[in-house]
Amino acid sequence: MATPDFEPRFMQVGVLTAALQELTPRALRDADPDLAVEEWLAFAAEVGADSIQLSAALHPDESDIPPEAMLDPVANTLDLRAPLDRPRADRILTAVKQTGVELADLAFFDNMLHADPGLRRKKADFMVKVFDAAVMLGVPAVCGFVGKHTGRSLEANLTDFEESFVPLLAEAKARGLTYRIEQCPMPGWTVDDAFHNNIAYTPAAWIALHRICERHGVGDQLRVHYDPSHAILMGQDTRSIFQYLKDEGYPFLIDGFHVKGQVIDPKGLAGWGFGGQTLGRGDTVGGVPSADPADLGNAWKKQTTICEHELPGTARHDPLAYLTNRSVDWLDHQLAARELLEIDFSRAPLIVEHEYGPARVQDKAKLAPILKGSVEFTRRIDQAAAAMYALQHEVLPAQGIPVQGVGREAYRS
Repeated sequence: MATPDFEPRFMQVGVLTAALQELTPRALRDADPDLAVEEWLAFAAEVGADSIQLSAALHPDESDIPPEAMLDPVANTLDLRAPLDRPRADRILTAVKQTGVELADLAFFDNMLHADPGLRRKKADFMVKVFDAAVMLGVPAVCGFVGKHTGRSLEANLTDFEESFVPLLAEAKARGLTYRIEQCPMPGWTVDDAFHNNIAYTPAAWIALHRICERHGVGDQLRVHYDPSHAILMGQDTRSIFQYLKDEGYPFLIDGFHVKGQVIDPKGLAGWGFGGQTLGRGDTVGGVPSADPADLGNAWKKQTTICEHELPGTARHDPLAYLTNRSVDWLDHQLAARELLEIDFSRAPLIVEHEYGPARVQDKAKLAPILKGSVEFTRRIDQAAAAMYALQHEVLPAQGIPVQGVGREAYRS
């Protein structure tokens, strides 16, 4: 038998366009909606990205959530106030060809199980517009949340999911698309004590939702766009999550990655524990939600008092933090994905999501070197993990040479 060659398989690295929401000034993009996409593709090429995750959202004039109430405001880089037609799609695809930057997928992050029936319908209708745009642009998937009816228990939300979200997946299936769910628990969506305001927040929940989808013939449409920052927020580690999916027979569920870290604040965690600040946040007045949108943003203290988002490469190398699940071990993240998941690494996107507040400057000239450094860090980490995997799982075993050491193990801290 021939000795296998060393052939590491690398992932493509992209950027979520919400990193710079106003790259194109609002006055210009409202008048010429696709200019924002053209300029973002050019900017992505400048920072060395292979692709972009193109963000769509309800226009600020149509959104039910004011920006002041958001921890990380969304971006409607892809403006769908009017549906994307063929001339608009061709203009965007021309820019794709000219820049060499691909469209990894489209994204629309909102609460798809909103308690208000009218708003739920509005968001679902917009999601279908995103699906149609994805078809026009030839992308394979749309990324977003599931959400939660915040007036009902998590268990009761399974009915909401079956009644409202499964039909959306049927729309995706009819268009040949996959829906990639992000698992952020969205604690700041409510001013009450609820922390899990997105029912698709953890592997066991993904499996429960997927089983519902399987019953309705849309199991192939539901996949996960995994973000390790949310695992750190909830005290989990990536390797154990991937091992759990494999143990339960669902190693195929993860279909893409948001590369965003989380750094736990030990003092904040000592004061409040996982679940964050529960008292005196300033999001209510007299026991009722404040009428000031800026006050409502304080609901995110459930998260921000115990941690801070990391843009990959901006946090110090900290082995102790990795081993205690207080920061993302990026090398093991990429290695564990290769060892435990069933995923096509030539196709699955590795998307840098920039939500590190102090570095989230909305100035192109200042942000460019920051994103360039993070994209390059992400690429090199993935290359290192790919090299380790190829050497340790393909080249050495074929020659009967043992791999040294133990390495990180699942279900251990």
